[in-house]
Amino acid sequence: MPAGVRAAISGVVFDVDDTITRDGRVERAAGEALWRLADAGVRAVAVTGRPLGWADVLVRLLPVEAVVAENGAGWVSIDRSAGHGVVREGYFHPADERARHAERLERIRARVADALPEVGLADDQRARRCDLAFDVGERVTLAPEVIARLVDVIEAEGARSVVSSVHAHAMPGAWDKAIGTVRALGDVLGIDLEGADERARWVFVGDSGNDADAFAWFPVTVGVANVVDHLDRLPTPPRWVTPSDRGRGFAELVDALLAAPRSG
Repeated sequence: MPAGVRAAISGVVFDVDDTITRDGRVERAAGEALWRLADAGVRAVAVTGRPLGWADVLVRLLPVEAVVAENGAGWVSIDRSAGHGVVREGYFHPADERARHAERLERIRARVADALPEVGLADDQRARRCDLAFDVGERVTLAPEVIARLVDVIEAEGARSVVSSVHAHAMPGAWDKAIGTVRALGDVLGIDLEGADERARWVFVGDSGNDADAFAWFPVTVGVANVVDHLDRLPTPPRWVTPSDRGRGFAELVDALLAAPRSG
């Protein structure tokens, strides 16, 4: 990544699972890298397939501006300008649409249970508000042909599906990681990522298939090294790849960004 591109970066949008974590836990190198970004004044936003219930916690624990969850369905931020801060949440779709989506998700849940009884819900499903997640690689490892059949069932019910390193998601709305992040940054920070100049000041970092929309939308993109295992699900691959995988790769990117003179 050229020094001029690195120097222009003012914000980092990053996936969570297998981008800053290893075996489900935030790697030490990645956690320290997030704090280095904060100390340098580089804004960070997490965007994950994990539940919005988790976002309530992550936004309190990590040095980030916001956590966009359920692949863009909603976001949580904290206004720390007064006292201990005020937690704010936003959603891609209004409440009436989310209620209709819930009915479709229930139909998908029943269809999958009938057609694919060997497929189970993700163990974080109880914390979800807008989507349905099935475990394909977290507690179990499903064969590719089973995952393909699962995706077919989801899409037959009129929902979109994306597959990460751990889950297959049923998404009944129009969101994805890219446009969810655009909405979140507009809502939380008043930043318009639709503009090409502003968009070029943010780098997206990810690792798997549910990052495809963000890899395609952001002009500056980085995959941690384990992204090579998922290139078949990425129509647009990341522009750059770190030498190391997972959280160590994320830390390498942060080191490279902060080594370039800040352009403000």
